[in-house]
Amino acid sequence: MAEVDTTTHALAGLTERQQRGLIEVLDEVRRAEGWSWQLPVLLRERCWLRLSRTPLTELHRWLPPDGRDEAPELVHYRRLLQQGMDPLLAQQNCWREFGIEDCQRALQDYWNSRDTALHGWTAERYRQLVSSYRERIERGITVVPMLVLARKNSVECHQLLWITETTPVMRHTCA
Repeated sequence: MAEVDTTTHALAGLTERQQRGLIEVLDEVRRAEGWSWQLPVLLRERCWLRLSRTPLTELHRWLPPDGRDEAPELVHYRRLLQQGMDPLLAQQNCWREFGIEDCQRALQDYWNSRDTALHGWTAERYRQLVSSYRERIERGITVVPMLVLARKNSVECHQLLWITETTPVMRHTCA
């Protein structure tokens, strides 16, 4: 229920033209012949009242996901900690495995990424979007992901919405 309210609120500022565009995009997805990396993703910039689309295959160029917390050095370190290894020994193990310089670079990149406004758009969230999109299309559900982009210089995260033919804003525009 909260998801519907969030979706309704996030779509409230769309112009009539943008609402018609959503209907056209949903029609296009409905007519598509199954899953494809060419399926559209919508990007909504609230500050500019802009709604654009890009093929999924191009999304990473328009909105690069941050994967610095998935660096092999950091993944290995976390795995050692999960196995119960002492943090100092785990760090020394990583230094032997990857080299001190590479471990320090990975850690510095990770902490630097925390200081920049990436709005929570991580490689993991990107992969989740792709897998959820694919799963829904393969199940025959007509759906389009819309990323409502966070405002520049804010601490908010980009919001992922799934637009369907039953999305509240769509119901009253189709009637």
